Amino acid sequence: MSASSAQGSRITKAVIPAAGLGTRFLPATKATPKEMLPVVDKPAIQYVIEEAVTAGLSDILMITGRNKRPLEDHFDRNYELEETLRRKGDDARLDQVQASSELANIHYVRQGDPKGLGHAVLCAEEHVGEQPFAVLLGDDMTDPRDPLLTRMIEVQQRHGGSVVALMEVARSQLHLYGCVAAAPNGDADVVAVSGLVEKPRPADAPSNLAIIGRYVLDPRIFEVLRKTGPGRGGEIQLTDALQALAADPSLGGPVHGVVFRGRRYDTGDRADYLRAIVRLACEREDLGPDFRTWLRSYVQQEMPQGV
Repeated sequence: MSASSAQGSRITKAVIPAAGLGTRFLPATKATPKEMLPVVDKPAIQYVIEEAVTAGLSDILMITGRNKRPLEDHFDRNYELEETLRRKGDDARLDQVQASSELANIHYVRQGDPKGLGHAVLCAEEHVGEQPFAVLLGDDMTDPRDPLLTRMIEVQQRHGGSVVALMEVARSQLHLYGCVAAAPNGDADVVAVSGLVEKPRPADAPSNLAIIGRYVLDPRIFEVLRKTGPGRGGEIQLTDALQALAADPSLGGPVHGVVFRGRRYDTGDRADYLRAIVRLACEREDLGPDFRTWLRSYVQQEMPQGV
């Protein structure tokens, strides 16, 4: 596909890699996929799919692995449960149950041998075809009031190529992320990316801009991924393929970054997962008033001194 044909093509497909083992949440994830851990009363993965749908992506491919069947069950119909709620006249919960199965057209493919994020994305090639597509990591949540993915799609439609989501972090934290070398591109929140490196040492990082779990990719990324060998951790890194595109835009267009300054939660991290629950619970109309009252009381009266 030519750069001109990929640029401006309407984006309707999203890929969500969800084959990870969730080792940071053991033992809870021994038998439960980390993506199904609840954030208040919805699994984390549902927030991610809702974000994709809000951005206009109605065709979703989830990359799964062994022990991920609950993901499929959650987004499928449950006629017995629905009928029970209908008989009870519990319309509110019935609507909630049905909503998850009507969000989007969701497909599934197994990664098989987990060889890294780049390999997971490559598993989507047949489904995606020759159109630009989004990638959303299943343990990364952004607040719906901060439309990051919508903005990324706008940038891709304007410039073509691929777009990565970026966030400013402390240099001491860069070893946890991919990192970019970038230059201003005219818009306050957009940069032109000239280089990417996976989990650098702070002293070697080209900037304090870390890559977070949202991408909008040119379909020519698949050809590059097929030629990308194992990188950091012995895995096929999506960052390495994007580095090839940034170094030679003729391979698949330029690479741009959208610098995100909104609310974001890494639900694969235990502390950030808890922060997400507390914030979202505080903001809920049905739970917030009582929960905020309790939280204030706990902080002021019950929290151990010195904590």
